[in-house]
Parts: sequence; C-alpha cells; structure tokens
Amino acid sequence: MSQTIKRATEILEQLSEAPRTLAELAEIFGQHRSTVFRQLQTLEEAGFALHRTDGTYSIGPRLIAIGQGALEDFNLRTVAHDDLRELQREVGCTVHLAQLVENSVVYVDKVEDSNGIRMYSRIGKTVLPHRTGVGKAILSQLPESRRDDVLAGAEWTSYTATTLRTREELDAQLEEIARDGWAVDDGEFEDFMNCIAVPVRDSSGSIIGALSISSIRVVKDLEALRGYLPLLLATAARISERLG
Repeated sequence: MSQTIKRATEILEQLSEAPRTLAELAEIFGQHRSTVFRQLQTLEEAGFALHRTDGTYSIGPRLIAIGQGALEDFNLRTVAHDDLRELQREVGCTVHLAQLVENSVVYVDKVEDSNGIRMYSRIGKTVLPHRTGVGKAILSQLPESRRDDVLAGAEWTSYTATTLRTREELDAQLEEIARDGWAVDDGEFEDFMNCIAVPVRDSSGSIIGALSISSIRVVKDLEALRGYLPLLLATAARISERLG
C-alpha cells in the first residue's frame, strides 16, 4: 500500500470516530498542518471528507453513501433489523449484530442504549474476535481450521485483568460456549463494559453471525445481563428462521 493511500485511510478512520480539526489531525500524525491540509483537500474533493461550518472535518457524503450501499448487501442486517430494535426496547441496553465476513467479524448493526450511553463499537468496524462476546460466540461454532483462519494474526495483548492471554485459554472457553450456547465479554477489552452474546445461524444451521446485549457494569453487570438470556436466544432463533 502506498504511503498516500495509507495516510488517507488513517485520516478517514480518525474522522469516522469523531469530527477533527486540522490542528488535531496534524498532532495525531505528527505532520505539518499544510501537509495534512493538502490530504484533507483531496479527500474533500472526492467527497470522502467534509469541512464543516465549525471548522472541523468529518466523514463526507460520498463515503457515507458507499458504506450504506455496502451494508445493504449484508442480508443478515436487513433480516434482523426489526428484531434488533424490538430487543433493545425490551432490555434498554445496547444491542449489537455482528456478521462473519470471510475471515473477519464485522459489526453490521447496532442500537444504542436507551439512556444515551454510547460505546466504542460502530457499524462497519471489525471486531477483535477473541476479545468480544460476539466474536467468541461465532468462534465457538467454527471448525478448528476455520477458527485458525479467523484468528490468524491475532495479538494477545492484555487490556484488562480478565483478558484471555493465550490461544489455549481461548479454546478452553470456546468449548464451554459451544456447550452452553452463549458467550460473555467480562470486561476483556474495556474493564467497565460487559456483554452476553449468542450465535446466529442460517436455516441450514451454519454460523453466520452473533447477537449481543451490552452494558457498562455500573448500570448492569453480567449477572443482570444473564437475566436477558432467554430473550436474546429467542430473538436469535427468530432471526435464524427468517434467514430462509
């Protein structure tokens, strides 16, 4: 990948997280403002970045349209749309839908917490499969060779006290998840967050994705989230039936 393209993608990733000023981007990348400004101008001319009236830059309309068009190709997202929103109304917590796409797990839909608590996750973002409930729910249903493909290049960085540190630890937990039919994220990436997740299959029984309910611990801990497990399983079953 050329340095120009690499830097353009890095800028867009920053803008996708939050609007940024020219000064902020220059500081993030350690470049002179004039250099970053030229890169932003190119992205703006292509419709990939937008210079807002408050002086910040954000993702542009053309990139939003491209992303929306790509998401429409995910049949799981379309089929599950209404069920996700109904589930979120029932539980009040953030609900995530993830899909296995080739060797990546990707968030394809998300309904935010009713109290306005926003999470790091976002639609279109790839998931750390061994650090998330949805990722582990999917991994638990894969044959070993397929699991190896999804985990290729995985880093075993310890983010919190509960982070799984080795593949052996992960495999042992995946056996339990496969037996029980549901997974948890016990603050393994962010120690103040937790979630429960279940796999989603198509009508043939093949794993296609996963569904989760997430909350910050001070609002609902894992024990409280476990109370939603029957509702979560029922929602995943309905989605699976509709996948045809």
